[in-house]
Formats: sequence, structure tokens, C-alpha cells
Amino acid sequence: MADIDLSVIIPAHDEEAWIARCLAALLAQQGDTGTVEILVVANACRDRTVAIAESHAPAAAARGWTLRVLDLAQGGKILALNAGDQAARGRARIYLDADIACEPQMLAQLRAALATDAPRYATGTLSVAPAQSWVTRAYASVWRRLPFVRGGAVGAGLFAVNVAGRARWGAFPPVISDDTFVRLSFTPAERIEVPTRYHWPMVEGFGNLVRVRRRQDAGVDELRRLYPGLFANEGKAPLTKADLARLALRVPLGFLVYLAVHLAVRMRPPAADWTRGR
Repeated sequence: MADIDLSVIIPAHDEEAWIARCLAALLAQQGDTGTVEILVVANACRDRTVAIAESHAPAAAARGWTLRVLDLAQGGKILALNAGDQAARGRARIYLDADIACEPQMLAQLRAALATDAPRYATGTLSVAPAQSWVTRAYASVWRRLPFVRGGAVGAGLFAVNVAGRARWGAFPPVISDDTFVRLSFTPAERIEVPTRYHWPMVEGFGNLVRVRRRQDAGVDELRRLYPGLFANEGKAPLTKADLARLALRVPLGFLVYLAVHLAVRMRPPAADWTRGR
């Protein structure tokens, strides 16, 4: 473990459309990253995810890094996260969704933020990737202005912890919202947002937005039920009526779409099965 500074763990289920972009962005990192290993944890993939990921191993080796692909027969993000953790050898752990593209200073800035013996959680500055559908563009115009997002250190799709931070929990529990579970395991003072951006795609279309929002809400409700003490660490500003009024005036179309998604979620309970974020 002493020879590796960063382990980047990427759960991947049928990610052939995204994994090459994700890995290319990692392999183009600049600055003082230290030694890096990348673990792509393919779980129940039926497409070319494994082959595409393995094809990036020579580029990693050319940098003095390692890139390994764990090909699991069983699906599930939590299973993949735990398998990646068991195989990882780095001092700090970075957990990255396969559809994320990081800008070039990300690993160096995360490494610097985590270079302390005190428990730390770090993430990048979230940037919503350009959407194809007008509905998603409108929804995103409001979402990125919400107090939770503007407050920083959101960690959706990318979060990192140092050794002391990783000691905050054991194996990842079988919850819907792993990123929220980890973020709330740290106080606001222990959470750091570095300035480098990472590009996070929203799902396309009204139906998919409703489905994902329903899943997100179910994930938070699950954590409140199972780990109520975590919410003492929330630290985010509430969404007030004044905030809503300002959003309605500033981005009226986006506000209407956001409200329609909210109402559609409330009209139907979440499905019992696990649903992907895209």
C-alpha cells in the first residue's frame, strides 16, 4: 500500500458508452498525482465495458500507473464498491462513476486535499454536462441553482477519502444512496470541494428525470430510517419559499419543469428495485 498514493475505484455496469471517456480523462491528469492505480469493477456487464477498459491498461502503464479490471459475474453497485475496496492498495480512495469526466487537475487537487492525518472527504466542483433534451436542460437550469448544489461538496458521482476518513465506516452498506451515506459520515468542516470541475450527465427526458428523482428521494428516506444520526452532519441550507420565488422569476421554464417533476414524484411511490442514475 505504501507505494500507491491514490486508488480510483470505478463501478461499471454496461458502461461501454461512457467508460472510454472516463478513463481517457483520468489518464490525461496533470500535476502531482503521485502513484495511481485505477480499478474498474465491471459487474454483470453484457457489453464491451471490460474490453474497452482493458484496452487503456497500456496507457496507464506508460505513466507508471496500473489499471486493473475486476470482472464480476454478479451485478450491483454496492457489491462493486466493496470488491474494489478489497482490491485497492492506495492510501487514499477515490470513488468515481463511469459516466464522469474529470478535468486535468482533479487527482492532484484531491490528493493535496486529503494529505492530512485528520479525517477528510473531498470532491470536485460539480458541472452538469450539456443535455440533449430541452426538458433536461430546463430542469438542470434550476437544479444547479439549488442551495444544496450551490453550497458545494455535493459529491454526486465523485468522492474521495483519506485513510482516516475511510475508517469512518466498514464495508459499504446495502443502501440506495452510497454517495450521500459517505458525505454525511463527515461534518461540513471535514468536507472539501476542490476547484477543478467534473462533468456529470443528467438523464434525458421527463420520465427519466422523474424516475431518478424518485430513486434519490427514496435513498434519502432510507438513510433517515437506517442512519438517522448521520443527518446531524447535513449542513446544507434549506430550500425556502423565497428561494422558490427567485427561481420562478429567474428561470420560469426551468421552474415549471422542476415543479412538474416534483409533483410527479409525489404522485407515485418509488419502485422496489434498484434503478440506475442514468
